[in-house]
Parts: sequence; C-alpha cells; structure tokens
Amino acid sequence: MVSGEMLREIRRLKEERDAVVLAHYYVTPDAQDLADYVGDSFFLSRKAATLDCTTLVFAGVRFMAESAKLLSPGKTVLMPEPLADCPMAHMVCKETVDGARAIYGDNLAVACYVNSTTEMKAWSDVCVTSSNAVDIVRSLPQDNILFIPDMNLGHYVATKVPEKNVILNDGFCPTHESIDAAEVERARTEHPGALVLAHPECGSWVLEKADVVGSTSQLIDAAVRSDAHEFVICTVQGVIHELERQTAGTGKRFYFPHTVPVCPNMACVTAEKVLACLRDGTGEVGLPDESIIARSTAALDRMLEMAR
Repeated sequence: MVSGEMLREIRRLKEERDAVVLAHYYVTPDAQDLADYVGDSFFLSRKAATLDCTTLVFAGVRFMAESAKLLSPGKTVLMPEPLADCPMAHMVCKETVDGARAIYGDNLAVACYVNSTTEMKAWSDVCVTSSNAVDIVRSLPQDNILFIPDMNLGHYVATKVPEKNVILNDGFCPTHESIDAAEVERARTEHPGALVLAHPECGSWVLEKADVVGSTSQLIDAAVRSDAHEFVICTVQGVIHELERQTAGTGKRFYFPHTVPVCPNMACVTAEKVLACLRDGTGEVGLPDESIIARSTAALDRMLEMAR
C-alpha cells in the first residue's frame, strides 16, 4: 500500500523533473499505483512516443525502457531497477537471421517481438507485440516470416496465419514456459465453470486448454466483459492488481496455477525504487551505437504505423 506521503513526494518530483511514470501490468502493485499510465508493451510503446514531457520513468524491464528511448531520443528515460532484464530478449543469434535471409532472400520478413534487445530490433523488418503480432504478420507482403525471439508467440501466430511460412526461433519466456498444463487443468477442475485466460507466450500445451488467448490488456478486457465470474489466469501474477481494480464490486474471482507465475525481474520493480530514481535521477538509459539506432527505430516505427 502506497502511503499518502510517498504519493505527495512522487507528485512533487514529477513536477520538478517534468516526468511521467509508465508501468507494466507485471510490476509490483505499489509501483503500478504510482504510475501515470499502466499498460502492456504495445500501449506503453505507443504512449511513450507521444507524451509531452522531458523525463520518462519506465517501471518495467530493460527492453521496454530502451524502446521508449529509441522512440523519444530527446527525453531522459530512467529505470527504477536498471538490472531488471528479460531473458527472452537475448535468445536469438545474428547467424539465425542471416541464415534465413540467405535462404529466402527478398521473400523473407523478420518479425521481432518487442521483448528483445535494441540490436535484435535492428536486424529486423518490423517489431510486433502480443496484441498485434497476428495482424502485422498477416499484412506483411512476404510469404516467409522469421519470428524472433519467442517460439511460443511465433507458434501461436503461425496457427492464426496458416498462409504464411512462419519460421520459429528457439527462444521463450521462462516464466510463461514453466506454466504446467496439468496445473491449469487442476485449477479448472477446482473451479468448474472458470474460463482459462492465457498469454500467447505460454506453451502450446497451455494455449490448447485456454478459452481466451491474448495480450495482457486483451486478457484483462476479456475478464471485464465476460459474464463468467471465475477465471484461471495463465500469465504473470502482477496482472492480478489491474484485474481486481477493473472488476471491483462484480464478485469476479481470479485463480492462478498452483505454481504461481512470477517474473523475478518485474517483481523487483517497487514503489521505493520508482521514488529513488525520480529523486536521484538514477538508472538513465542511453542510446545505442548510431549504426543501430536508425534500423531499430525503423522497425518500431513500422509497427506503430501498421498497427494503427
């Protein structure tokens, strides 16, 4: 629970630094409570590019803050926890991309999940998020799509766009990958009538059991709109804060698999760290080498344009 004193101090510091705080649904509830905007990767990427401020505080993991810096190079971007990283963001090699381009030539597009390093984005033709990946891949003129780095989201996209040859890379989110299908089935048995909501970063063994598959914001929206009153949630635990906020007073209840999915990197982003980086100006994110900036920014810009 964020104290009134902390809220007042945050407001003072935001005004002093002309700052806006952005938070992902997966960070701790207290960090979400301090944010001006809370959302999934696509919403936050789009919002960061349009905000009229001089400083962005990004309560999330490194690839999110790096994307915000690329889209707003004139702004100061601060990370409350500079060590918060995404393992999947590093799970592809340049040789994989070069090899696919050598085989397919101009009839290949590299679609890069935003959960990736700036360098990976520079190897790519377009970025995607879990909320727009299917639509963007379907719209690409090429017949062959190398999807990096997440094989699970890539596999989900392939099932929705069978007319494309989607080539998968051997990368994954450890938190979503570890969700066990038997535990999902057990939760459904314990709560008859519950809908299973799953993020496409989950393995196919989980998605096959899901009633709804979608990005974090799409899952929240599905729970809010549904007539059901119980839900099994197959994504990172931090989303429960927004689910309960948006469904307060409705009697809706949310359950996770027995082994609750927790992202250790998101979980280390706290309200105290948001306050500290605003106060001290710590955790500043810099721009990459100039040879990378133009290409990675182009991939992000193309995503924003195609997703309109």
